[in-house]
Amino acid sequence: MLGTPEHITWLVDTGERLTTADDKTVEMWEFRHENNDAIMSAWAKHFRNHYCPDEDIDFLRGAKTRKDYLNELKFPSSSPGLGPSVRSGDFGEILVADYLQWRLGYWVPRVRWASKANPDESTKGSDVVGFLIAEENEVTESDTLTICEVKAGLSNSAGKDKLQIAVNDSSKDHFRMGISLNFIKQKLYERRDVDDALKVGRFQTPIDIPYKTTYQAVALFTNSRFDTEVIANTSVCSHPNSDQLFLIVIRGEDMMKLVHDLYERAADEA
Repeated sequence: MLGTPEHITWLVDTGERLTTADDKTVEMWEFRHENNDAIMSAWAKHFRNHYCPDEDIDFLRGAKTRKDYLNELKFPSSSPGLGPSVRSGDFGEILVADYLQWRLGYWVPRVRWASKANPDESTKGSDVVGFLIAEENEVTESDTLTICEVKAGLSNSAGKDKLQIAVNDSSKDHFRMGISLNFIKQKLYERRDVDDALKVGRFQTPIDIPYKTTYQAVALFTNSRFDTEVIANTSVCSHPNSDQLFLIVIRGEDMMKLVHDLYERAADEA
C-alpha cells in the first residue's frame, strides 16, 4: 500500500459546508469516479488485499479458483440479504481509511476486514482507527488518535439519516477504545508486524503518555439519497466528546453500482 493510489484523486473536497441544528460544521466531499480501467484495476487490487493478501490466496483457496474463494469465503455476498449492506459498509470503511491515510496523513492499520469469520457480517468495534505520530521515533503529546464511525447509504432505498446514526455510534467509541486498540495490536502481532504493534502500544497508556484524541462521524450517500435538510437536522448534543468530533459527508453518483463493480473486478482479476 505504498504511494498514493489514483482512485483517491476522485475524492474531492467541494468546499461546501453545512451547519447542523447545534451549529456543528459538516464537511462536504464528493467521490467523482470515472470509467477508467487502469485506475479501477489498481483500486480493485488494493481493495481485495484488505480481505486477503494476494501472496496468501493460493495457499488459502484449496481447490477453489481464486475468484470463487473470494466470492464465497471472503467478500460479502451480492445476493439479497445482509450481503449488500455489508458490502456498502465495508466499502465505506475502506474509503474512509484511504481518506485518513492519503488526505490527512494518518497511519491506518488495515486488519479489520481480513479478520471476519462470516463475510456477511461486520466486524465488531470501532470502524476505522488512525494514528498520527508527530515526531518519528519520539513520543510527544502532539500524537493523535482518531476514531471514525462510518455509515453508508449507497442504495436507492437506504435511509437518509446516516450521519446522525454515525454520530450516535461515535458516542460509544470512547468506551470501546481499549478493545479496538487491543484488537489492532493483536492482529499486527499475529502478522509479526512487531514494530507496528509497538506503535499501537504507545496509544494504550494515555495517562502515562498523553496524546490527543479526535472522533469522526462519516456518512456516505449515493446522490439520490442525499438530503441537505436531514443533514442539517443532525445533532451532536449527546456525544460525550462533541468538541473533538468532526462531521463529514461523502456523496457520489450510482455508488452502489460502483461497489458491486469494484467487488466483481477484485474477484475477476485476482
